[in-house]
Amino acid sequence: MNLLVTGGAGFIGANYVRLLLARGQDKIVNLDALTYAGNLENLSGYEDYEAYRFVRGDIRDRGLIDRILAEEKIEAIVNFAAESHVDRSIEGPREFLDTNIMGTQTLLEAARRAGVARFLQVSTDEVYGSLGSEGFFTEESPLQPNSPYAASKAAADMVCRSYFHTFDLPVLTTRCSNNYGPYQFPEKLIPLMIANALEDKPLPVYGDGLNVRDWLYVGDHCEAVDLVLRRGRPGEVYNIGGNNEMENIRIVRLLLEMLGKDESLISFVADRPGHDRRYAIDASRIRSELGWVPRYEFDGGIRATVDWYLEHRDWWEQVRSGAYRDYYETMYGDRGRYSSG
Repeated sequence: MNLLVTGGAGFIGANYVRLLLARGQDKIVNLDALTYAGNLENLSGYEDYEAYRFVRGDIRDRGLIDRILAEEKIEAIVNFAAESHVDRSIEGPREFLDTNIMGTQTLLEAARRAGVARFLQVSTDEVYGSLGSEGFFTEESPLQPNSPYAASKAAADMVCRSYFHTFDLPVLTTRCSNNYGPYQFPEKLIPLMIANALEDKPLPVYGDGLNVRDWLYVGDHCEAVDLVLRRGRPGEVYNIGGNNEMENIRIVRLLLEMLGKDESLISFVADRPGHDRRYAIDASRIRSELGWVPRYEFDGGIRATVDWYLEHRDWWEQVRSGAYRDYYETMYGDRGRYSSG
């Protein structure tokens, strides 16, 4: 299959591209604007694969999207591209609304005109808002986003729904719980805590640290996304969760224990506005319809993650220093076939 993967240089997108290229069954075009979280080192070693092409560009660029779909004979689109950090959305909501909503609509319209066979929107459980101490989000839960980021993703999901019902575009949507694993940008909880602990820096924990998230290993998420792309029912939403609920402070303490660091590094900071208290996913639909089961329990996944960050210290140090941004120019700067023009 000829696939356009947008946001394929980010954390989850890059893990998905690596999964597909390792299988060797598809031709992949990876479109990424390389904003702050896009890092081509996440795909180091794949630059010269015959079945892989990287294009630097924005999902809001209608002309570019049209050219890619036509020239590469794209059959399916998987849209990971998004501004995705809640804190940044609080500081500057406009970019999130513009990229996540209008960028998605640009992709949908291009897909409709080109007759693309499958369009998968990768969304988030944050569109559902916050849960109480009990219960789970199902695909029928109302959308009640509480941050500009979550609102932008919820709106994009609704645009996707409208293209299915109005234009019969074969759209599928996945909503996942919190991901963790290799190549995650070190401003997110788990890699931030690992990196700070290794450098003996304070570990900032919002509020009382009792916010609960359902944790999903990124490899399991990518397997689920691919299964939905190929076998899911158009028009449906599929929740993807790891069934690993855990308080943030418990994760922080676990990481410190694994790294042999003292809990005195924990620094409680003022809670962020609109901080949802608890997320938990009911993933029974994807399990029953498609047979997906996560491979990783949290204990194994977090150990694999810590080991990866210990073995790839050069990767996250370059990200924290900003040096990772040089990789594109080094690898692609003078190679016209990778340009967006």
